[in-house]
Amino acid sequence: MTAVPVPRLQIENIGKTFFKTVRDKTIAVPVLAHVSFSVDPGSFVSVIGPSGCGKSTLLRIIDGLIHADEGKVLVDGRLVTEPGVDRAVVFQYFGLYPWRDVLGNVAFGLELQNVPKQARTARALDKIRLVGLEGFEHHYPHELSGGMRQRVGFARALALDPDIILMDEPFSAVDEQTRELLQHELLELWAKTGKTIIFVTHSIDEAVYMSDRIIVLSARPGRIIETIDVELPRPRDDRTRAMPEFGRIRTGAWEILKKGIRTATEGQVVA
Repeated sequence: MTAVPVPRLQIENIGKTFFKTVRDKTIAVPVLAHVSFSVDPGSFVSVIGPSGCGKSTLLRIIDGLIHADEGKVLVDGRLVTEPGVDRAVVFQYFGLYPWRDVLGNVAFGLELQNVPKQARTARALDKIRLVGLEGFEHHYPHELSGGMRQRVGFARALALDPDIILMDEPFSAVDEQTRELLQHELLELWAKTGKTIIFVTHSIDEAVYMSDRIIVLSARPGRIIETIDVELPRPRDDRTRAMPEFGRIRTGAWEILKKGIRTATEGQVVA
């Protein structure tokens, strides 16, 4: 009998509720409900959904930064209870330390892991070259463009050599031209490294262009309303967006997303 391969990532029945105080009353705010999916090694999976549907919360649960109220996360069959070296996060607003230069930012995670200085410097320099920032090792974040700062974030994640890279709207803080360039560069890095990527975005176009599969969440509390397989050829480039199939997938994803938003809104009205 052939053994069934274990998914790189398993999300099983995740639910999360936050609580806030309003006028001396504690109010429950359900954010995620019954979210389940799995991701194969080396896959590129995007998560889309309306604002406030729990996309970023889901990433933080996968990383172990916060705990789910119900359900579990497994990486290679192992239960996630806290952040680990098998996962790294690339943040929306770069998350760079302004007092550290590019080399210092990229090497920071390795420093926390007590990697010897010579080894962490060598690994950081290798990743800086990989993302095209050779020559900027001793520049500080304020001396870099938005796109360059995001490349530092990529390099810092890659330096940790995680199995899974979690990306929380990493291109939303840059202009449209830079965004498309970074999309292309990320796909090249993904092809070179074979990492598993979970990519949160508000952009349907971006999700279709980048992904093997798209998870569509409803309005809060976020539930999976559809999973879309993106069967577009790779490598992808500017011609990809001109393909009729690209337009069909994009239109279909938008219709699914609109339906989820309307259903949630109607439920709130009835309530």
